[in-house]
Amino acid sequence: MSTLVECSHLSKRFGAKEALSDLSFTLEKGRIIGLLGPNGSGKTTLLKTMNGLLVPTAGEIRINGAQPGIETKKVISYLPERTYLNDWMKACDIIDFFEDFYTDFNREKAYDMLDRLHVNPKDPLKSMSKGTREKVQLVLVMSREAELYCLDEPIGGVDPASRDYILDTILTNYSSDASLLISTHLIADIEKYLDDVIFLKDGSIYLSGSAEELRMQHNCSIDALFREVFRC
Repeated sequence: MSTLVECSHLSKRFGAKEALSDLSFTLEKGRIIGLLGPNGSGKTTLLKTMNGLLVPTAGEIRINGAQPGIETKKVISYLPERTYLNDWMKACDIIDFFEDFYTDFNREKAYDMLDRLHVNPKDPLKSMSKGTREKVQLVLVMSREAELYCLDEPIGGVDPASRDYILDTILTNYSSDASLLISTHLIADIEKYLDDVIFLKDGSIYLSGSAEELRMQHNCSIDALFREVFRC
C-alpha cells in the first residue's frame, strides 16, 4: 500500500488548552478509516489541520509528501462539521460554482446524487431543512474526483432512517483507490464499512489499527470497544 497521509508528532494548542497532543500516524491509499471519539476529543481540530485551516503548534502533517496548502487542496475533498453555503443560493448555482473552482468536479455525478437523495437543485438552500442542506454539501464534496475525502460527522445531522442511504451515497461515489476519513461518534452506523480506526481521546491517539484485528484482539465490535473506552 502507498502512504497518503503522514502525521508526525503533531500538536495543536489554543492558549492553555492542548487540543492535539503528539499525534503520529499514517493513512494508506484505498482505505476507509474511522476517526472515532466523543465530542471535544480533537477530531475536528485534526481535520482542520489536515486541510490547512489550522497551523500546528508543533510537529507536521504531510499529504502526498506535501504540507497542507494549495497543492494539497487538489488532493483532499473536505466536508466540514458546519455548513458554509450561502442560504440565498440554489443547489444548481453552487454546482456551477464548484465546477468553475475545482477541475476534478463531476457535474453529472452531482446532479445524479441530488436526484437519488430527492433534492430539487432549483430550490434555494434557505427553503431546505438542515438535513437537506447537509445532503447538498455532502453531494458537492463527493462529486470531486479526489484522493482523500475528509468527512466531519457526515451523518450527525441526518435522521436515522436516512443514514444508510447517506452512507451508501458516500461509498458508491468515490474511486476505490481513494481513501475516506470519516469522523464520527455514531460507530454502529459505519462500523461495517471501516478498514481501519483511530480512537482519539483528549487530543491523543488512544488506539489505532485494522478494524478487523482490533475486533479479534478485544473479542468485541468496534462499537462495543468504543463504549468501553469512552464510558462515563
